[in-house]
Amino acid sequence: MKRNGMTIPAAIKLNGYEKHFDGFHLGPLEFEIPVGFTTALIGENGAGKTTLLDALGGITSGRGKITWLEKYTDLDQNDGEPRNEIGWCAANRFFPMTWSLKNIRKSLPLAFDNFDMEKFDSLLQEFGIEEKDSKHPKKISAWSDGNRARLAIASILARDTKLLILDEPDSALDPVIRDVLNSKFRQYINQGNGETSIIFSTHNIADMESIVDYVVFLARGRVIATGFVEDLREQYRYVHGPKDALGASKGTEAFDFYYFDDNKVEGLCSIENADKFDEGLAVEVPTLQQLSVLILRSGE
Repeated sequence: MKRNGMTIPAAIKLNGYEKHFDGFHLGPLEFEIPVGFTTALIGENGAGKTTLLDALGGITSGRGKITWLEKYTDLDQNDGEPRNEIGWCAANRFFPMTWSLKNIRKSLPLAFDNFDMEKFDSLLQEFGIEEKDSKHPKKISAWSDGNRARLAIASILARDTKLLILDEPDSALDPVIRDVLNSKFRQYINQGNGETSIIFSTHNIADMESIVDYVVFLARGRVIATGFVEDLREQYRYVHGPKDALGASKGTEAFDFYYFDDNKVEGLCSIENADKFDEGLAVEVPTLQQLSVLILRSGE
């Protein structure tokens, strides 16, 4: 991948990867996720996000090729090194529901050479998790969705990894803890000296926008657009206003992506076409939320 004349290594590279289910087909996919950035995978329910993230985490397999960190094509190599360098997390599928926090404390140092118990305890404290009764520990099944999510996230952030892959880590979190998560993600990237990367899926685009560097838009099992958020915001302008104002301009031809109903029109146009609309329509720099909604609607 090249940007501004510089070559950026790939944290993950997919070459013709595809996965088939009854009634659903993911791929074939050809794209890269850049090293050193936070990447958001965005799409509607049923777009294939979880299927793709499970493949990227080595949980499932399909046809085609996936390369991790430009050196691994199999996460289950005999030396176990890929699993130490890569953290995968789906909050409600991460730990057995019959386990307690005590079981987790025992298992994680055995499973991963790079697990830091002191860091884990610190993260649990920051996420507001504590074991109130150590003699009668509560099973994970009795925890709230939010606390299970916090626990799973703390467990992978407590490891010294190069790549994090997370399936909707923010979905069960309250706004305060979601803000803490954003800070932890940015800290993970900043302290990685350009060598650490994150990919996660989310529906809370507005809340997570501040930490998203790169985006992959997925619709009906196929990638319809990718790019650095900063570049997309420079490339496009968000145009919106009453539908009748569109008739006085040049119609929809100047839009790259658009949607309108009986009352309003919304669209994305290239910056070169931003001056082709009449004053009745507002022209603004788009947010990631606006980019996402309009690009995904075009892929329906």
